[in-house]
Amino acid sequence: MGKLFGTDGIRGVVGKNLTVDLAFRVGQSVATVLQEETGKRPTILIGKDTRISSDMLECALIAGICSVGGNVLPLGVIPTPGVAYLTVLEKADAGIVISASHNPYEHNGIKVFNCQGYKLPDETEQRVEDLILNNAEMNIKTGGEIGRCLRGMEMLKQAYIHHLRSTVSCELGGLRVLVDCANGAASATAPELFTALPLQADFINMDPDGININEKCGSTHLDILAKSVVAGEYDLGIAFDGDADRCLLVDELGNTIDGDKVMAVCGLMLREQGLLTGNTIVATVMSNLGLHEFCRNNGIELVCTAVGDRHVLEKMVECDYAIGGEQSGHTIFRAYATTGDGQLTALQFLQVFVQSGKKASELVSCCPQYPQELINVAVDHTPGVKERIMADESVWAMVREKEALLNGEGRILLRPSGTEALIRVMVEAKTTEIALQVANDLADYIKKLSK
Repeated sequence: MGKLFGTDGIRGVVGKNLTVDLAFRVGQSVATVLQEETGKRPTILIGKDTRISSDMLECALIAGICSVGGNVLPLGVIPTPGVAYLTVLEKADAGIVISASHNPYEHNGIKVFNCQGYKLPDETEQRVEDLILNNAEMNIKTGGEIGRCLRGMEMLKQAYIHHLRSTVSCELGGLRVLVDCANGAASATAPELFTALPLQADFINMDPDGININEKCGSTHLDILAKSVVAGEYDLGIAFDGDADRCLLVDELGNTIDGDKVMAVCGLMLREQGLLTGNTIVATVMSNLGLHEFCRNNGIELVCTAVGDRHVLEKMVECDYAIGGEQSGHTIFRAYATTGDGQLTALQFLQVFVQSGKKASELVSCCPQYPQELINVAVDHTPGVKERIMADESVWAMVREKEALLNGEGRILLRPSGTEALIRVMVEAKTTEIALQVANDLADYIKKLSK
């Protein structure tokens, strides 16, 4: 990837490495490249999450786009997948999302979708990036050639909600669910979506104030949701992240239902309907060994890609697969979306759930889960530090030593984060104790190397 675009767009701490000036230049560069590609004035949709910095970055992007002659349709606060869907629906030239997903509020990001609702191809990102980094002179418009910011886009948000509702083909009456909106983008859509369904839905963490997005809530902090589901005797808990492109669930006992289990039960549903193309589920190398076992037991092929929903989607498009995703909750249903969509995922799971007649814990028991420990090791933000550690032979010598101790009954995965100054250490083993010990040993060693 380039120097600005990471695995999920441009990310940074606002005011430090993600500035108003940079956002302005991104707007100019994206609109310029689109104009070169299409030969006409581009139209770009912009959506955002609830971070305090999102309004500021939105204004900068709009100014940049309009300054070079592009038109903008601002959608306001809306989930990331909503922008992707509406970009296609409106036949716009691109869609931009201002969000840092599950990261703390100090962070933000800029993600760009093409006219087909997919993330920009690497070559297009590179052209945008070159314009920015080379401080290229822009063709600033004057007079009637200046772009416009179009208003009154609330109806588009309704179109997205209607699309989500249209994917439900069975009655969901009788269910009681508790929905955690993470004080993020789902706060703008989930209440209307779920209350329109024939089920009882209650909501928590849906009062964003600009700085409480993802704060001890949502898909990265399930403790409160789990306790509340058990205490309130709900059938299911549903948790989104800040931009609602991922969804994790909680069963009636308070246990987490991760993306692997969601893909397992929804994959079976698709196969029963004759819709599991290639008889295949696409996952990543981070998926639990339990998903591998589930697929073997049920005669389903499992294809694993590098970490990142981008890689999952690329494989799905290449081979025309119907379902794929990540353990972390990004699940892609290609029949309905061009990216991971947390609310769509919740609806698809609810359909399987109600049709099964089982409790949630019973439904997902078909997919075992090996004890897994994941430690995020913070390293210095200096460029090249993550790469230096990952290239250190002593690290891999220690990995081989630990793998020998696991004796084939587990695995170790090290990978640098694509968006943060972290190296992720993941260990699966026969017991939680073994997994934790191995993970801690590796994490401690990496911490020493990072100093």
